[in-house]
Amino acid sequence: MPKGTPPEDGLRFLGFASPAEDFAERPLDLHHHLVPRPSATFFFRAEGTGLEPSGIHPGDLLVVDRSLRPRSGDIVIAVVDGEFVVRRLRRRGKTLVLETDDPQIKPIRRTIGEESIEIWGVVLHVVHSFRKT
Repeated sequence: MPKGTPPEDGLRFLGFASPAEDFAERPLDLHHHLVPRPSATFFFRAEGTGLEPSGIHPGDLLVVDRSLRPRSGDIVIAVVDGEFVVRRLRRRGKTLVLETDDPQIKPIRRTIGEESIEIWGVVLHVVHSFRKT
């Protein structure tokens, strides 16, 4: 019989340490991966189906960064006529176009310098749940 008392949890590890321990990462922190600039990051819930082909479904959580300069092709949160909208931003000459993937939804067009569109932030990530708890 071995001398001494067994460990409190009853487990004893024998053998050599795993070489994989050298590559062990710290615990997964989604906030670290999804929120690069916490002071400029906000969350929105998606509504509507206009961007489903792009992977944004009703109820999805959108991670939005207000510090980024929007580029043509970005999905953005914009304020149009006092309402928040989620659209893909396109720049065509002196015209800004906010569009969805749904051809039934009419694009919003504004001429730069004549009509205003407030781009509130750029959507960086979408969190989509497959199962509601």
